[in-house]
Amino acid sequence: MSVVEIAKRWTQAPFDAETQQKVQQLLDSNPQELEESFYKNLEFGTGGMRGIMGVGTNRLNKYTYGQATQGLANYMKSNLPKTMWKVAIAYDVRHNSDTFAKIVADVLTANGISVFLFDEFRPTPELSFAVKHLQCGAGIVLTASHNPPEYNGYKVYWSDGAQIVPPQDNGIISEVEKVQFSDIIFEGNSDLLTYIGREVDEAFIAASLSQVNNTNQGKTDLNLVYTSLHGTSITLLPEVLQKSGFTNVHIVEAQKTPDGNFPTVKSPNPEEPEALEMAMKIADEINGDIVIGTDPDADRLGIAVRNKQGKLQLLNGNQTNTILTHYVLTQFQKKNDLKSTDFIGSTIVTSDIFIELAKKFGIDCKIGLTGFKWIGAMIREAEGTQRFLCGGEESFGFMVGDFVRDKDSITSILLACEIAAFMKSQGKTLYDYLLEIYTETGMYHEELLSITMKGMDGAEKIADMMKKFRENPPTTLHQSKVTISDDYQSSISKNLVTQENCAIQIPKSNVLIFYTEEGIKIAARPSGTEPKIKFYFSVKNPMNSVEEYDNLKKISQEKIEYIKKELGF
Repeated sequence: MSVVEIAKRWTQAPFDAETQQKVQQLLDSNPQELEESFYKNLEFGTGGMRGIMGVGTNRLNKYTYGQATQGLANYMKSNLPKTMWKVAIAYDVRHNSDTFAKIVADVLTANGISVFLFDEFRPTPELSFAVKHLQCGAGIVLTASHNPPEYNGYKVYWSDGAQIVPPQDNGIISEVEKVQFSDIIFEGNSDLLTYIGREVDEAFIAASLSQVNNTNQGKTDLNLVYTSLHGTSITLLPEVLQKSGFTNVHIVEAQKTPDGNFPTVKSPNPEEPEALEMAMKIADEINGDIVIGTDPDADRLGIAVRNKQGKLQLLNGNQTNTILTHYVLTQFQKKNDLKSTDFIGSTIVTSDIFIELAKKFGIDCKIGLTGFKWIGAMIREAEGTQRFLCGGEESFGFMVGDFVRDKDSITSILLACEIAAFMKSQGKTLYDYLLEIYTETGMYHEELLSITMKGMDGAEKIADMMKKFRENPPTTLHQSKVTISDDYQSSISKNLVTQENCAIQIPKSNVLIFYTEEGIKIAARPSGTEPKIKFYFSVKNPMNSVEEYDNLKKISQEKIEYIKKELGF
């Protein structure tokens, strides 16, 4: 069917009058937006959906949310005992999130499924916690993380509090694809709807505090600046820090008010240095020790600390996670509670320093595909045989323990602040700690290049870039011979020296990774949540003293710039 033919169906029942009117306006006067809104179906992928809000099959609206939820309800009723027909729902500060959350709740209750709906916006990690805490069969959070204001999303969690993975993801996708818009039952059953709030907050806060060492050393002396970037962490993080003993917390007032327009930042993403500029300016005015910030749904964290020159410097995700992981493992070791069966979790595009740290502490480092759902899957698979301690990925996500099974900025920031307070009591900073770790593991320097390609032809361009990379892989990088090529789409790891192939034992994904003989690593992958293709660069150098760091960093940066030019970037 043509785009116009598909759109005309939306001007009739079962679509409501408001939807019909908006689609007719597109048909009459906006052919470009009509094309973008209807040229394809918004994909319900292995983790859910993310897209622009509006009418149409390629937009998030009452009907695409309803279709996804009807499919989830059908899957749950076919695959879970009736005692597990319960779903927890949370949402962030984005426009329409509260309205869409109520629509989703109504579809579930209309299908005989009990719903626990947060009475207001909440952090995503609290939703993950609530699924287990309330013994639900599934969970849903409506969020588009740090995407622009016009976006929203829908993520599905299973009974363990982790995002869905096989076989649940494919089973749910299959059910969603069967649902016609006329099949959706929108008339909810209020008897099956329970609003939740403070009681779950208190349980989450207590669990979060229990994960961290909770020493009071240096806490009242630490001068910290915090920004929620107009997002959900404001509901929990100030209280968590206060209850842990931090008394010198300066909240960025201009960014404190929850607002789906994110008016003070270009992007509410703590991965972007610009997002923390306002907080860093305040920190310089008050001589702050550390700056912390979270994205709108509070699963990612950004941290800026004082470097050797006393200037605030934003740590990248790998650096933050290196500090947190090393500290967690050190604390277990000090208590003589570190076992060879313990493990940490990481991903294929995250720094290999975590493999090195696991070796140093005599534990396992499990590696999964990009996305925290795969770390959640590791925990589920290892339950009863191995203990999960902590895990993270380079995109500014980390989790401590398994009481939450997703990125958790609340507990991770609490941990980071405790380490910073302890270091300050020793006359050091988090930056000093990071460099000391590098003298144990070698110095790892990573950079990320993201190329955005929006619209209908963007996906085609990204696919073409991956195809060319796959068909014409690099043989050298910075004059260093490529020795290993890992293609996660074909599940083949090729040793280019011996010409031997071996199977990659994790699920297939459109990712390519190349390693060179001198310790360079590059990875290429299309983003699963944004119209981007991402290239990850990593350089490792031996480092015997902290004094070597600045020179090694300069050398590493020059290598990566050389490689970017080699690859045509």
